[in-house]
Amino acid sequence: MASIEVRSLTKHFDGTNAVDNVDLGARDAEFLVLLGPSGSGKTTLLRLIAGLETPTRGDILVDGRVVTALPPRLRNMAMVFQSYALYPHLNVFENIAFPLRARGIARGQVNGKVDWAAQLFGIAHLLKRKPRQLSGGERQRVALARAVVREPIAFLLDEPLSNLDAKLRTSARDELQRFQRRLATTTIYVTHDQIEALGLGDRIAILDHGKIHQLGTPQQVYEQPADLFVATFIGSPPMNLLEADGVVTGFRPEHFLPRGAYAADDAVRPFVLRVTRIENLGSDRLVYGALEAPLPQVSVVSRIPCTVTIPIAAGDACPFAVRERDLHRFDLKSGANLGAVS
Repeated sequence: MASIEVRSLTKHFDGTNAVDNVDLGARDAEFLVLLGPSGSGKTTLLRLIAGLETPTRGDILVDGRVVTALPPRLRNMAMVFQSYALYPHLNVFENIAFPLRARGIARGQVNGKVDWAAQLFGIAHLLKRKPRQLSGGERQRVALARAVVREPIAFLLDEPLSNLDAKLRTSARDELQRFQRRLATTTIYVTHDQIEALGLGDRIAILDHGKIHQLGTPQQVYEQPADLFVATFIGSPPMNLLEADGVVTGFRPEHFLPRGAYAADDAVRPFVLRVTRIENLGSDRLVYGALEAPLPQVSVVSRIPCTVTIPIAAGDACPFAVRERDLHRFDLKSGANLGAVS
C-alpha cells in the first residue's frame, strides 16, 4: 500500500492547462475521488499519476519518493479504464492472467492468483468465457480482478461504472467499496457523477478547468462548499442562489421548506413562493416556482420530504422559509464562500 502525492503538477495541451498547478495527496488505503464535469482535467490528472502522460512541470511522489520520470510498469499502479479494455480473443482466465504472465510469473503462481482474484469478485464460474459472452457488470468485475491480481500499490479507476445501467451501478458501487475496504489499497477514482463521489469517497477533490476548487469529506463539500462552483455542482437539484449588493446568498432545496415545517421559534429567513410546477417523486416533492418576496422573479426549487404533508398546488403563493443556519454567503466576483449568514 502507498500514499500518493502530486506537487505543483501541470499539463499543457495546445496552450491549455488541462491540469493547472495541482497539489493533492491520497493517503495510504484511502478512497480518493476526483469529481468534476467533462473537460475538468480529472482523467488527465489520473493518467499523469499512472505515468501514461508526461507532466509539463511538477512532481509525483509515492511514499515520499519522486516517481515522475518512471515508466508506468515501474510505478506498480493498476489502472481500470472506462472501456475495461479486455482482450476479446482471450477468455476470462487469460485476461486476468495476462499482467502476471507479462511479468514472467511462474505458471503455478499464476493459476493460484487468478483463482484468488476470481473468487474475490465472484466470477470463478466465468473463467472459460470470452468477454462477448459477459454482461456489463461481469466485464467490470473481470477488469477489476485483472487489476487486483497484480497486487499493486494503488488502484487508478477511470469511470469504471459508467457503462452500467442505473440499477447495476448502485450494486456495483457497493461491491467496489467493499472490495477496496477489504484489500485496503489506496484508490483514486475518477467520476463526473456526484452520487458516486459522495457514496464512495473518503475524500473528494472537486476540479474544474484543471484546478482543484475543494478537497474534503463528502459531508464537508456538501455542507461547507468552498465556492459557488462547488455549491452548484454538488447537490441535485443544485443550490438556490439569490444575488444582492455584490453578495450571493445560497440555500439547498431541502432546506427551503414551507414555513409550517419549522417550529415557531426557529430562526428563519421568510420567503413567499409563487408555485409554478410540482413533481411528486414518491419519497419527496420537488416544488418549482419564483419568489415574490423579498427578491421577486428569482426562480428557485424546494425539495419537500413526504413527511411534510402541507398541501401545495401550482399557482399558489405560499409562505416558505430557510433556517438562518442553512444560509450560505458567497462573494459575487470571486465566488468564494464568505461563511455563515449573520
